[in-house]
Amino acid sequence: MSWKKTLNSMAAAQRRAERESRKRQRELQRKQKEIEKMEEFERATYEVQVYENRVEVLKSIHKECGEEWDWEKIKDSPPPQEPQKSNNNEIQARKAVDEYKPGLSDKLLKRTDNKRLELENAVEIARNDDEQEYQDALEEYKLQYADWKTNREIADKILAGDVQVYSEVINQINPLAELSDIGSDFKFVAHSSKLVEGDLYVHSEDVIPNEAKSILKSGKLSVKNMTKTNYYGLYQDYVCGCLLRVARELLALLPVEMVMVTAFSSLLNTKTGHFEEQPILSLVIPKETLDNLNFEMIDPSDSMENFVHNMKFAKTKGFSVVEKVDSSVFV
Repeated sequence: MSWKKTLNSMAAAQRRAERESRKRQRELQRKQKEIEKMEEFERATYEVQVYENRVEVLKSIHKECGEEWDWEKIKDSPPPQEPQKSNNNEIQARKAVDEYKPGLSDKLLKRTDNKRLELENAVEIARNDDEQEYQDALEEYKLQYADWKTNREIADKILAGDVQVYSEVINQINPLAELSDIGSDFKFVAHSSKLVEGDLYVHSEDVIPNEAKSILKSGKLSVKNMTKTNYYGLYQDYVCGCLLRVARELLALLPVEMVMVTAFSSLLNTKTGHFEEQPILSLVIPKETLDNLNFEMIDPSDSMENFVHNMKFAKTKGFSVVEKVDSSVFV
């Protein structure tokens, strides 16, 4: 082969190598785009899942409730059992002393006396262990007994309708902690052994999302401003659901017959020109009525018709200021 043919052959081989490299480069670039697209889809999926979960939490807050407190059972509960002193460790250690028989090596090496001394020392250690275990159990018993005594005293006062203790129990047990986590503050007053009134301060700007998220057919994330109808509809369900949840928790915690709850939100006071916390929904919820509701199926907003309530709501404007229900009528 002439040198020209050789060069041409080498050049052709180089061009083929370059074409293969370019082809490989294009394949890698295509895969990079696929990976980026996949990562974009995964990010979009995650954001949509977070958004949908947030909406579900806001719309279903009324569905959950703590267990009902049985104050009669607490009152009649037996005291914890006082621990009995045990010497099990000493018995086992003493058994080892009594059953000790020196072996040939102990005799030959003259370790018998030392071995017995070790076993006797072990008996003393075991005796101390028994005493320590008893003291630990006794301390635990004292704590349990103090709790039992306190709980019985509280149960007595609760069943006697002590409204001051109602307040202490709500503050200590804090059954409405979840509402605080998602943006609402709660204040209450016990009017009597039958009626507890609560004020719920909701913060829509911190709680209700103003954007709706979904995944397009292309796999990309779609973020759109939520329509007024959807926004205020979600806000109404949230507020109504919160009030139902408050009533459920209080009626499960205390032996009262009804709960009065009022939701407050920051609205413009046209008299002062300032935004102020004003009532937007107020209702009275009897325990008997509440117990007959199927919370898995009800619409929180529609369920307000079951109760004496004040609410002014427009689908495109939301809540308006209302008067609180007069609690004195129900005391």
